[in-house]
Amino acid sequence: MEVLTLTITANEGRPPMPSSPTVAAARSRYLLDLLAQVPDPRKRRGRRHALAGLLAVGMAAVIAGARSFAAIGQWAADAGQEVLSGLGAARGPAEESTFRRAFALVSPDVLDRVLGAWLWTRAGRAGGRLVIAVDGKAVRGAKGRDGKAPHLVAALAHGIGAVLGQVAVDAKSNEIPAVRDLLKAFADLAGAVITIDALHTQSDTAQVITGRGADYVMTVKGNMPTLYKRLKSCPGPPSPPPRP
Repeated sequence: MEVLTLTITANEGRPPMPSSPTVAAARSRYLLDLLAQVPDPRKRRGRRHALAGLLAVGMAAVIAGARSFAAIGQWAADAGQEVLSGLGAARGPAEESTFRRAFALVSPDVLDRVLGAWLWTRAGRAGGRLVIAVDGKAVRGAKGRDGKAPHLVAALAHGIGAVLGQVAVDAKSNEIPAVRDLLKAFADLAGAVITIDALHTQSDTAQVITGRGADYVMTVKGNMPTLYKRLKSCPGPPSPPPRP
């Protein structure tokens, strides 16, 4: 398993207001700093474009609607030098084949960690605390070697809906150990609140969360009768009526 240690520096004080002209530049610069930590698997000879710039331009193109390497190459050709420079592509637009080779060689797990680290800094807070929803989903429109859709467990930031991290569920296992692996992979969960569905209302999962300095909100249903009855007997405000 490939391990990448990311150097993440928090900005002191309040971040720039959304209307500030420095926001876009600051955010792209920070993303480039993270992307620069991705090991470049290409041969040194013949490199023209920095890997960080290729990755940043490729991601910007996908966000803009590109769905193929040909479309990414076209977006880069049309973007203009000012946009490309802001994304770390100081040597101008790369060809489609250059993007294709770069993304084919880069470890997807490493790139996923980098994007998660960047999105972590963009996530909003509720009452000063980061709120993370953990959920499992099948990837629609994708197929693994067995012909089945890959099943992932993802951690999403409440408010912006961005995926902070995700792991694949082993075909011979289920979501429960995958969630614990995902939570252990985060460098820092102190002070966060983890929301999770009834499948993961497990004492071992709760211990992983509290052991990382976070708190949890778990769903308890009737299939856990002892815990369900104990919670029902606890004093507190009445539950809202079910929706019609």
